[in-house]
Amino acid sequence: MKTLREIPCGQTTTVVKINGTGPIKRRIMDMGITKGTDIHVNKVAPLGDPIELTVRGYSLSLRKADADMIEVE
Repeated sequence: MKTLREIPCGQTTTVVKINGTGPIKRRIMDMGITKGTDIHVNKVAPLGDPIELTVRGYSLSLRKADADMIEVE
């Protein structure tokens, strides 16, 4: 499976699974990233961290480490 970190700019993908445990997984889910959610990758910072996304109609910046925990189609 691919992770959110591997998706190039300008593409939309769907969340399949969130890896991780405890407070980290809960924080990702609290941001609106849950199974079945569509995520559009807007842009990536020059050094790759953070990644700017559109989730459920709002913009969100996510660290590479957190993006690696999100499996997508």
